[in-house]
Parts: sequence; C-alpha cells; structure tokens
Amino acid sequence: MDLVKKCYRGFLFDLDGTLIDTTELITVSFRHAALEVLGELRPDEVLMANVGQPLMKQMELLGGDKARELYDSYREFNHAKHDEYIRTYPGINELLEQLRVRGAKLAVVTSKSRHSVDMAFHSIPIEHFFDTVVTTDDTDNHKPHPQPLQLAMRRLDVLPDESVYIGDSPFDMQAGHAAGVATAAVGWGMFTPVRLKELEPDFFFEKPDEILGLCPEGSPNQ
Repeated sequence: MDLVKKCYRGFLFDLDGTLIDTTELITVSFRHAALEVLGELRPDEVLMANVGQPLMKQMELLGGDKARELYDSYREFNHAKHDEYIRTYPGINELLEQLRVRGAKLAVVTSKSRHSVDMAFHSIPIEHFFDTVVTTDDTDNHKPHPQPLQLAMRRLDVLPDESVYIGDSPFDMQAGHAAGVATAAVGWGMFTPVRLKELEPDFFFEKPDEILGLCPEGSPNQ
C-alpha cells in the first residue's frame, strides 16, 4: 500500500506498549502475583503471553481456579507501584500532536479498565489528544473481539476502510482484522516483531514518527 496516497481519518490506538511504556510495571506485577499466589516464578514469556486481553482473562489462562487471587494480588501491587514504573515513549506526544494538526480523529481502544486508564493519564497526560477512549467498561466483548474497535469508530464517525488500529500485541492485530480496519504493529512494545509479523499486519513501524506516513501533510483531512 502506498502510504503517501492513502490517508486514514480514524486512528485507533492501543494504550499499554503502544502509547505508554508499562512493560516493566506489568512484568514486575506478574512476577509478584505469581510468587505470592502460585508460589513460584514462571518465565516472563509465560507470564506475559496474554497481555493485551482483559486482566481477569489473563489470570484465568495463567492460574485457572486461582485467577481471582492472582488478579487481586496483581492489582494491589500494580497500583502501589504504578507511578514508580510507568514511563513515556519518546516521540508519542509529537506524533499525536501532528495527527491532530493534520485533521485525524483519534481514539484509544484498550483492555484496561477506566480506573486504570485514569491512573495512566494522570501520570502521562495525553488524554486531551483523543476524541474518545474505549475501555473494558464500555463493551461486553473485548479484544480480540472487534466490538471495542467498532464502538470507537461509531464514536469517531468513521468507517472501517477509513481507519487503522495501531498496537503492540497479537490481540490488537486480531481485533483489527476482525473489525475490518487496517492494522499497524509497533516494534517498541511488549511483543517481538517476529510474533507480530506472524499476524500479517498491514504496516509495521519501528518509530512513532513513521506513523505519520498514514496521514501525510497536505492530505484530504486538512
């Protein structure tokens, strides 16, 4: 696809691992919960395998009937350590500012709860860039189901062929495919480029400013 000729109107972004750097926060929270509840430290690739889905779903896959205990342990530790470990990604603010200048409509579509999103935005104040934020509190079904992306597009008043979903996890790519939007994987998040490219995203970006190619200067949005 020629990025210069194609300009998207709707930019839907995942949050963790895409717009904000929570990799270390999530990793240490999983390690804490696994050790406290399961009594053992499992490999990080096992603990993090399902990041991108709602937290309770991750805990069910990780701990079966101990899911609630894992969830509670994770949340208590995560919230206590949140501001200590959360980080920004260089270039994200500039990317979002430029997309707004170029007339794009922006949404966050995340598997976090609204409370957790509010904590993130308190630490990293980027919510003002977005026209809407879709959390797990807003839909009955969650990624990789397309419903959260469909809700975001309705709120933005954009069509699937005008929209792109940008994320760092396989579940983001699956949700984008299911919603009929273009998909863009980013290489600075929690999952490896090899894992992401197996999901055949339409685009793969190594740096945030490369995303501007999806809405070039002088595009019809302006």
